[in-house]
Amino acid sequence: MVEKKQEDTQQEEIKEPNSENIENEEDNNDSQENTDTEETNEDENTEEDSLEKEIETLKEEKIRLLAEMENLRKRFEREKVETIKFGSINLARDILSPGDNLERALDAIPEDENHPESIKNLIDGLKMVLKEYKSTLEKHGVKKIESLNQKFDHNFHQAMMEVENNDVEEGTVVQEVQSGYTMHDRLLRAAMVGVSKKPVAKTEEPEEEKEEDNPENESKEKS
Repeated sequence: MVEKKQEDTQQEEIKEPNSENIENEEDNNDSQENTDTEETNEDENTEEDSLEKEIETLKEEKIRLLAEMENLRKRFEREKVETIKFGSINLARDILSPGDNLERALDAIPEDENHPESIKNLIDGLKMVLKEYKSTLEKHGVKKIESLNQKFDHNFHQAMMEVENNDVEEGTVVQEVQSGYTMHDRLLRAAMVGVSKKPVAKTEEPEEEKEEDNPENESKEKS
């Protein structure tokens, strides 16, 4: 009986340390789990921050892209309008010369002379052609620059000569050599003009020089 009791006490002693070890292991496991949970939470927070930054970056890129697309659309519309307006600018510039020649021909015809009926009809026909020509130009946005008696403007005028004139202010257009035109407010051809300037004041020669140049004085000296 004594031996049995000793065996039981030994078994109990053996069991007790095993239960302590188990508790320690459980505590270690719990602490490890807590540590793993904290690390997982930190990783999740870091991942969320990076995703939020990526979302902000994508939003900014989208806004920039939309702005660029809007600018391209406006530029395309502007170029489209300009192409429609000024697509025929070279043709309009070239077609001005026949109109100039027609005007010169009509201006060269004397108005006072009595012409035969056939010539009168021809002149009237040319005037009608010139009128229709000008109306067609205006229909397509081509307008004549009014130059005479206007202040010289280098944006629309090309000075070909200076004309002395005391009746108007200096720098006024007093003569038009060739008409100028604009197309939709853009210069098509500058007007060739003559610009007024003040006459140069004549300086009187000194009396001594006049006496020297007088031939009577020269003849007296010779005699």
